[in-house]
Amino acid sequence: MEIGTTLTHFLLEEERKNQAASGEFTRLMSDLTTAIRTISSFVNRAGIMDVLGQAGATNVQGEEQKKLDVLANDLILESMAPTGHLAGMASEEMDAPYAIPGDYPKGKYLLVFDPLDGSSNIEVNISVGTIFSVLKAPHEGVDATVADFLQAGAEQVAAGYAVYGSSTQLVYTAGSGVHAFTLDPGLGEFLLAERDLQIPEETNEYAINASNRRFWEPAIQHYITDCEQGADGSSGKNFNMRWVGSRVADVHRTLMRGGVFLYPRDLKKPEQAGKLRLLYEANPMAMLAEQAGGACTDGERRMLDVAPEDLHQRVPVVIGSKAEVERVARYYREYGSG
Repeated sequence: MEIGTTLTHFLLEEERKNQAASGEFTRLMSDLTTAIRTISSFVNRAGIMDVLGQAGATNVQGEEQKKLDVLANDLILESMAPTGHLAGMASEEMDAPYAIPGDYPKGKYLLVFDPLDGSSNIEVNISVGTIFSVLKAPHEGVDATVADFLQAGAEQVAAGYAVYGSSTQLVYTAGSGVHAFTLDPGLGEFLLAERDLQIPEETNEYAINASNRRFWEPAIQHYITDCEQGADGSSGKNFNMRWVGSRVADVHRTLMRGGVFLYPRDLKKPEQAGKLRLLYEANPMAMLAEQAGGACTDGERRMLDVAPEDLHQRVPVVIGSKAEVERVARYYREYGSG
C-alpha cells in the first residue's frame, strides 16, 4: 500500500489477507484511534484549556495524577466500553481492571493501556503518548478477572502507541510488521507514513537517565562506561547519548532510527524490581521492537517471555537495536556469574 493510505483502508487490506478474520479487530482499532484523536486534540490545546496541573489524587503507583492523565484515561474507557469488542480493560491509572457495564455486550479482547505516558512533560511542550496492548480474553463474552490479564507479552494480539509531538503519530503491530501513521488534522485521518519499520541492528546512540548512575547495577555501570569511552573502549566506536524523559518519545526515536533505551533497576528504590510497568509499557514496546527486528530484555530474560504476577508489576527494560541489547544482556550474564 502506498504512503498516504488511510489507516482504515490499511486495516481492511490486512484483514482481507486473513481468511479467518472476523473484522472485529479492525473495528476495535478504529474505535481506539477515535479516542486517540480526541486525546491528541486535548494535548494540542492544553495551554489554553483548564487541563494542566495536578488532579489532586495519586494512582496505584503512588504517583501524582495530572488532570490530563485522568482525562485521557476516562476518554479511552468511555470510548471503548460500549463497542462490544472487549471483556475488560486495565489501565496504569486504575487499581483494578475496569468492568464493562452490564448493559453493554462483552467481546473477545482485553485492552491494556497507559493513557498518557510522560504527562509531567506536557507543561513544557515535550512529546507525550498513549501506549496500548490488545490481548485475547480467555473467556469471551464474560467479565474479565485480574488473572485474565496476566498473560506473557508473547500472547499479545497487537500493541502500539500514539506519540503527540510536532505531529501525532500512531505506530502499531498486529504481528506482521510495524507500521507508522501520521494524523492529518485537516482530514481527521491517520495516513500511512511508513510500513514495515526496521530498527538498524547496529547503533551508536543510547538513552538513559544518567542522574541515577550512582544507583545502577554493575552491569549497567560497565556498559555505560564502555559507551562513554567510545572508540577508545571495548565497543570500538563512538556513541551519542539522547534522553527526552518521555518514554514514548525515547522509544519512538529508538524505533525510527536505531539505538538502545535503558531503564534499568536501580538501588534508589531497592524494593522495586524496576521502574516501568510490564503490562502497560514494557510488553507493548517489546512486541514492537521484535516485530521491527530489534530486541527487548529485562537483563536476564526476553521481555515477552516474562510471566506477569501482578497487574502493576514493574520490570527493568533494555530495548532497541538487537546487537546492542544482546551486548547489555551479556554484561548481565557476566556479572551474574561473578
